[in-house]
Amino acid sequence: MSRGRFIVLEGPDKCGKSTQAKFLARSLRRRKIPFIHTREPGGTRSAEAIRAVLLDPKLKVAPLAELLLYEASRAQHTREKILPALERGVWVLCERYSLATMAYQGCARGLSMPMIRTLDRIATGGLRPDLTVVLDIPESEFAARDRSRRLDRLELESAAFRKRVREGYRRLARRLPGCVLLNGRRPLAEVHEDIARRVLMK
Repeated sequence: MSRGRFIVLEGPDKCGKSTQAKFLARSLRRRKIPFIHTREPGGTRSAEAIRAVLLDPKLKVAPLAELLLYEASRAQHTREKILPALERGVWVLCERYSLATMAYQGCARGLSMPMIRTLDRIATGGLRPDLTVVLDIPESEFAARDRSRRLDRLELESAAFRKRVREGYRRLARRLPGCVLLNGRRPLAEVHEDIARRVLMK
């Protein structure tokens, strides 16, 4: 049995990754490709509990504590859900993974990137996605999208923070192997076709 493929959708808050993940899941289902759809932080019962802490707007979380919580969630998620699925030959479609930590805690928070990479390598056991798709939108789009949504702790950060996140994603996506940067402002169907083509061409 061949190993499953690990596909990650990334990007700043409100970039459309959850919508595109649903579209991609539908395409995989139509092609009868076995897959699971998961997310970070979260994906397992304990990791979802950590997510609740990380995103609670009533809590203050120091940057280093934030990083360690994200990596703890990822360690559990990877070992309990992602790796077993891949080993069974099941594809994994995940909203966010290691790149998010580099963009948010590294580029936006200013934590040491070498430290982040070391901790992440420990948390993931060296697992890397087969393909990471980063949906790029300007930070000015944030306020215009999904205005009725209740914002979480990260989404309540400043416009300057969101700008650093976006710039971090753009810089990292251009450098890292297996990573593509796509214009997320295009019509939903056009973005989906672009993602599906890249995911299914191998």
